[in-house]
Amino acid sequence: MSTILAIESSCDEMSVAILRNEKELLANVVASQIDIHKQYGGVVPEIASRKHVECVSAVLREALRQANITPQDIDAIAVTKGPGLVGSLHVGMQEAKTLALALNVPLIGVHHIAGHIYANNLENTIHYPALALVVSGGHTELVYMRDEFQFEVIGTTFDDAIGEAYDKVGRVLHLPYPGGPVLDKMAHEGEVTYDLPRPLDDGSYNFSFSGLKSAVINLKHNADQRHEEIRGNDLAASFQEVAMDTISSKAIKAARDLGVKEIIVAGGVSANKGLREKMANSEIPAIFPPMKYCTDNAAMIAAAGSVMYRHKMFSSLDISVKPDFDLENESAGK
Repeated sequence: MSTILAIESSCDEMSVAILRNEKELLANVVASQIDIHKQYGGVVPEIASRKHVECVSAVLREALRQANITPQDIDAIAVTKGPGLVGSLHVGMQEAKTLALALNVPLIGVHHIAGHIYANNLENTIHYPALALVVSGGHTELVYMRDEFQFEVIGTTFDDAIGEAYDKVGRVLHLPYPGGPVLDKMAHEGEVTYDLPRPLDDGSYNFSFSGLKSAVINLKHNADQRHEEIRGNDLAASFQEVAMDTISSKAIKAARDLGVKEIIVAGGVSANKGLREKMANSEIPAIFPPMKYCTDNAAMIAAAGSVMYRHKMFSSLDISVKPDFDLENESAGK
């Protein structure tokens, strides 16, 4: 039996969730800043952290109200310790430390990617050994999980993460921020007609999207120079076909090589319809988090934090945020 209050503030969302017994989500409040950062074409770190300071108390009160519990009912405080924007992380961490100290309950520092992975545990049950395919704005990784909370990164990106590549291609096509969801929609309204290079087609588990992104940028630039019209939907479809086929084929190959029971897809790009369609053809079952848990939220931090609570993976009150650090060091028992 456990009731975990979790705080997520790694980027431009401030979120507080309350999870009971690892499955019963009592509240998940998210204050998004997309409309604020949209005018800049991306997240401005200073603005993000300032807005977090302004709304964290209100978000916390609303989560407690929705859960219909008092602070004294909480058994532990989970919080994102990284990776992420250092200023944003600090806001959530200071709130979490204050609550843990005031309530005399354990503090649990959660790796942001572990949260994305365990978002799948909220409405599903992960079966081990498993392979996590992490796809987001800052990450493209393949993570082998021999058992619960055991992480071994077997593949990563050498340059742009897939979500970053989507946003940069969206910017070239003058799409609103964030470009990923818009490109996904356009791709389903277009046809694959543009010839784009398949990135890092070398049989490895690693990724590279810089060349693919550059090919799209050059194609658009050359067309503009020649005053030729680019068929936006077709270019989106061509880009998405190469990107998602690359990701899905590498994930399926790794899953087959490692003999895992299932593939866990995690991160904001797990909402991509094209990726879901590609992974549906996998001979190894692939599970996706519900759409509402794909992007950053505190429910996923609570899900990972609940597992860590069971393993007694607690943090001291002098814990520091870590804007960039290794997921493998978060394995239980290390």
